[in-house]
Amino acid sequence: MFDVVIIGGGPCGSTAANYLAGLGHQTALLDRAGRIKPCGGAIPPRAIEDFDIPDELLKAKVTTARMVSPTKRSVDIPIENGYVGMVDREEFDEFLRQRAAQKGAERYTGTFEKITRDNSGTTVHFRNHDNRTVEQLKTRYVIGADGARSNVAKAEIPDGGKIPYVIAYHEIIEAPEKTGDYDPKRCDVIYDGSISPDFYGWVFPHGKSASIGMGTGHHGFDLKTATSELRSRAGLDKCKTIRKEGAPIPLKPLKRWDNGSDVLVAGDAAGVVAPSSGEGIYYAMAAGQIAAETITESLVSNSPKALKLARQRFLKEHGTVFNVLGAMQNAYYKSDNRRERFVSLCHDVDVQTLTFEAYMNKKLVSARPLAHLKIMFKNLAHLTGIVSKEFT
Repeated sequence: MFDVVIIGGGPCGSTAANYLAGLGHQTALLDRAGRIKPCGGAIPPRAIEDFDIPDELLKAKVTTARMVSPTKRSVDIPIENGYVGMVDREEFDEFLRQRAAQKGAERYTGTFEKITRDNSGTTVHFRNHDNRTVEQLKTRYVIGADGARSNVAKAEIPDGGKIPYVIAYHEIIEAPEKTGDYDPKRCDVIYDGSISPDFYGWVFPHGKSASIGMGTGHHGFDLKTATSELRSRAGLDKCKTIRKEGAPIPLKPLKRWDNGSDVLVAGDAAGVVAPSSGEGIYYAMAAGQIAAETITESLVSNSPKALKLARQRFLKEHGTVFNVLGAMQNAYYKSDNRRERFVSLCHDVDVQTLTFEAYMNKKLVSARPLAHLKIMFKNLAHLTGIVSKEFT
């Protein structure tokens, strides 16, 4: 009998397993073998600090972000007094799983099938990848951390299958040294309707490799052709392709994260990805930590009442940032004209400073109310066309 079975071994599930096993709870971590999450791999300093990420996992340390408009004009934003770490998800996720196992979590490899209940308790059924048999894990609680379009959420959480999402696709390539179009210490974010009609494209360095990709919620849009065009623009079309991957990215947190008795979802399964930026690693780990804390409270009290607190606690900490980023995406991602104005807005020093304060530390800084007021008026001016799209 396990105290907790965690379904999904990405950053969210592994973080939850590490916390729970570290407290001595009987913890099982179930993960599918061989799957690598398509991801740009950026993690901010707060993630490195909060979750004790060793320096050797950082394949690159980015010190500049370049925003590129539909007309190919660009703004380079320096990351003052710090850097954004870039990780390779294959190595990063496995490190997190191994760390949880070292704390005492038992690892299982297989595909989740269903949850059943009887007088003896809750049972997780999964198909073992090694012998293809269906096996069972008895448990008191379940954490569903099985990603966007979560099967756990669909089966156990009201409206768990109705989460909106975009499809992300990227290609990992062998990266060159610094060239005229590519810099191994710079992240490029491309706001162009021909690359993505409703999201953005990216070129992210990973040391000896790089991630080039894009995302969209438009069904029928050719992701591979758009990524090929992006590689060509960056002068990376001749580089060797290591692998190609695609996956959904949720756009909005679920309205409910628990079933009221024995199941809690977290991370992508709960819709926890930042709007506008699509950033998910830090928020997945934060959600995993909060899920583990609330499960611990339920175990100690022998009551599932604490499960509902997970969503409340996450949104209390991060909900304002999500709302602001969601409003920005709704305002600026609808047309190339608005994307052009958005990149122009990124040229403003106040916007740069507050954006990176929010990204690096995961908080909207309230110590500069006049700067916030200035940005609000600049937003209105750009959206209404009062100011020119030209950079100043």
